[in-house]
Amino acid sequence: MRLGVLDVGSNTVHLLVVDAHPGACPLPAHSHKAELRLAELLDADGAIGPGGTDQVIQVVHGALQAAEDKGVEELLPFATSAVRDARNAGEVLERVRAETGVDLQVLTGAEEARLTFLAARRWFGWSAGKLLVVDIGGGSLEIAFGIDEEPDAVVSLPLGAGRLTGTWLPGDPPAPDDVRALRRHVRAEIGRTVGEFSRLGPPDHVVATSKTFKQLARIAGAARSTEGPYVPRELKHQSLEGWVSRLSGMTTAECAALPGVSESRAGQLVAGALVAEAAMDLFGVESLEICPWALREGVILRRLDHMGPA
Repeated sequence: MRLGVLDVGSNTVHLLVVDAHPGACPLPAHSHKAELRLAELLDADGAIGPGGTDQVIQVVHGALQAAEDKGVEELLPFATSAVRDARNAGEVLERVRAETGVDLQVLTGAEEARLTFLAARRWFGWSAGKLLVVDIGGGSLEIAFGIDEEPDAVVSLPLGAGRLTGTWLPGDPPAPDDVRALRRHVRAEIGRTVGEFSRLGPPDHVVATSKTFKQLARIAGAARSTEGPYVPRELKHQSLEGWVSRLSGMTTAECAALPGVSESRAGQLVAGALVAEAAMDLFGVESLEICPWALREGVILRRLDHMGPA
């Protein structure tokens, strides 16, 4: 069947259309994206204002049209941290439901981590052993660890690249004092969680998902996206350390000129790099591999599991 996953995230609203059936690898058929930067639409009280909700409804309508055009039989709509953390999330969800007919399911941070872990486990297989999976989104950071398809430990922290950029790094380029303050904050937040994972022993394989990690790996020398998803892509801690200091002194325009960095995400790259470096350092990770699958694929795989065998 043809499934559509509608992901209302902190940076984008992304419709992924796949051809799938139980027991088979989901095959991407179409991708429809709209930049929304929902995390930046929150007002001083942490609510999404009427104008922001209007934008959400508009892009959801566009995604629905794209899903219809591509013959989607079933739509799996969900929202992540930007909607989850909004003070008026219930009102926003009700307006979206009333005006589009889409019932957005708000995932908890733990659910995000578990579904992303499932996607990574299916991609790398059982031979990868104990997996440590790290995902940096626009609004939150998810970390999961385990040997099965269900992780043994998960954590979700408000350390998304978009959220941190808007709150901590107002300058372009960011002020050195702001960068240092954010570095301390990020490391303190992640440091509190390390013990929960350390007691489970060292991972056999460390992987990362998300646009942030893909961009950092690319500027550190990983293969281009045009070379396909099956080319191994690695990010070394030593390379990342060198890039963090360089990125901290660069403007958004200079970051956007780097290989593999999208103009829309360039302004978030410094914050994302600080989070990535802190996670690798505090968890003692010298190198990690980029996983092409992430949360959206995890949602699809879970749905296929519930369908049973063909």
